[in-house]
Amino acid sequence: MTNESAQSIVLGDVEILRIVEWQGPFAPARGLVPDSGADVWRANEEWLAPDHWAPDTDSAVMALQTWVLRSGGRTVLVDTGVGDGRERPHSPHFHQRRGDFPGLLERAGVRPEEVDVVVNTHLHADHVGWNTRDDRGTWVPTFPNARYLVPAADDFHFGPGNAYGDGLHEEDRLVYEDSVAPVHRAGLIDLWDGSHRVDENLVLESAPGHTPGSAVLRLASGGDRAVFVGDLLHSPVQILDPSHASCFCLDADRAATSRRRILERAADERELVVPAHFGGAGAAEVRREGRGFGLVRWAAYGTG
Repeated sequence: MTNESAQSIVLGDVEILRIVEWQGPFAPARGLVPDSGADVWRANEEWLAPDHWAPDTDSAVMALQTWVLRSGGRTVLVDTGVGDGRERPHSPHFHQRRGDFPGLLERAGVRPEEVDVVVNTHLHADHVGWNTRDDRGTWVPTFPNARYLVPAADDFHFGPGNAYGDGLHEEDRLVYEDSVAPVHRAGLIDLWDGSHRVDENLVLESAPGHTPGSAVLRLASGGDRAVFVGDLLHSPVQILDPSHASCFCLDADRAATSRRRILERAADERELVVPAHFGGAGAAEVRREGRGFGLVRWAAYGTG
């Protein structure tokens, strides 16, 4: 699915645009969330299908998307997708993918030189790809006037500080070298740890587990609240039981602890939960239900 007219929602003084590059079946449901039982998916088919689960093929449905926030007079991007023409030999969905992300942004009224801040919630391939673009055989920053906010723990883990070790794969090296290192060389990266205030409406907070430095971005403006949770959630079944990690989590137990903490706060403070890859409405309000959580409502957007 391409996104010719961006979906939008306004929370307080912040306008949020949703830029969807692609949406569709991605992986076997219990391959994506290994601890989830078939009975959980079947019992919740009414609201999981078709936006989050394709029952006929038992595939998890996911979206590749970026969130654009107009906040405090600046333009902030949350994650940048897979990128164009990248060597990702171990990821068939991402290998040598061709897309029109800059075109989607421009049609939504966002030009690369007008982006002020790029937030990478973590340094996996599908969150940093459009950090850079190919300029006659050299990877250069796509957003030349932006500050790129990168978790320090991820930069160390995936970068040369960790010598590409500690169980990393060849693809991790490729991702860092084509999507992160060029931004470092351009002097555009700000590393942070613990928490980092972006502006009067936005604060980054560490939520480790999926990766060592994986983060959430909290929005508080007027009476409205939201939390962009990155890959703490890959599927709504993890809302029902936050102990279930995805197959991509590097530290499943720590990720579960972060996921439960973030969902508890979201339920208590009525934060709109905005995961990186949910299809359909892409965001939801949650409530406490027993040892897990339930859905209150999905987000409602306008188009423009």
